[in-house]
Amino acid sequence: MTTTRILVTGGAGFIGSHYVRTLLGPAGPGDIEITVLDKLTYAGNPANLDPVRSHPAFRFVHGDICDTRLVAGLVAGHEQIVHFAAESHVDRSILGAAEFITTNVLGTQTLLDAALRFLHVSTDEVYGSLAEGSWPESDPLRPNSPYAASKASSDLVALSYHRTHGLDVRVTRCSNNYGHHHFPEKVIPLFVTNLLDGHRVPLYGEGLNVRDWLHIDDHVQGLELVRTGGRPGEVYNIGGGTELSNKELTTLLLDLAGAGWDSVEHVPDRLGHDLRYSVDCTKISRELGYRPRKDFTQGLAETFAWYRDHRAWWEPLKHKAAL
Repeated sequence: MTTTRILVTGGAGFIGSHYVRTLLGPAGPGDIEITVLDKLTYAGNPANLDPVRSHPAFRFVHGDICDTRLVAGLVAGHEQIVHFAAESHVDRSILGAAEFITTNVLGTQTLLDAALRFLHVSTDEVYGSLAEGSWPESDPLRPNSPYAASKASSDLVALSYHRTHGLDVRVTRCSNNYGHHHFPEKVIPLFVTNLLDGHRVPLYGEGLNVRDWLHIDDHVQGLELVRTGGRPGEVYNIGGGTELSNKELTTLLLDLAGAGWDSVEHVPDRLGHDLRYSVDCTKISRELGYRPRKDFTQGLAETFAWYRDHRAWWEPLKHKAAL
């Protein structure tokens, strides 16, 4: 059996670490070796990789994807790159975009210069906002936040390397992820941990913004389908199939916590807040057989229970996020 060596960037983060844990777990393919490259910024947590740290097919490197010499040396020993590393919090990008451009655009370009095969993990936010329907992969990109603009830029740079140099590049655009090990600045872990502490939760505006929710198990499923069977030069949307307004999501979280609407604080809306995201997953379903498997009600309840039972994981991170 031939072993594939994969360099996973951002593998200590929420989605990247779940990808690594899944591939090196009992149900993984068994024919891979993984090196994680992570800068360990505030959202990167080495503890996320503890379950696989002693695995013989695992290696961790602390470093920056913008470090040309480091990247070139690492890529030389790997056949594939799965690229998660990114600055990803919209609110932080509004306050200061420089780190987002540096990491998301220049970091991606540094990796592409060294890569042989490249799976670029992107976001539905590059499409902008739409009132009805769903975006196919062919829709134009209309990003509205500095974060989304930096990701759209990195998508285009990655695809240009396929068209110009023939590099095997595959791009995925996912909807909002949820699940365990999610850094508690994003809406679901922020609301859950606030409620567990008896604090109020900050709901933007009237909570009418709509998102499609994708469990990390389903995201990893979609990524592996694209990595192993996707077509070079193509973009694949990965969605969860559960659209909820933020108000509807808040209601579900309040119910899980046994709390009422007096635990909600309406706060001024985010600048440039996109109204609705929705991706059309026809392409990945037709070509690769993808379908979301995790029932949202079950997945949300499991996520709430995980945070309830793992205070030692998230309490230090809440303090870190507030700094």
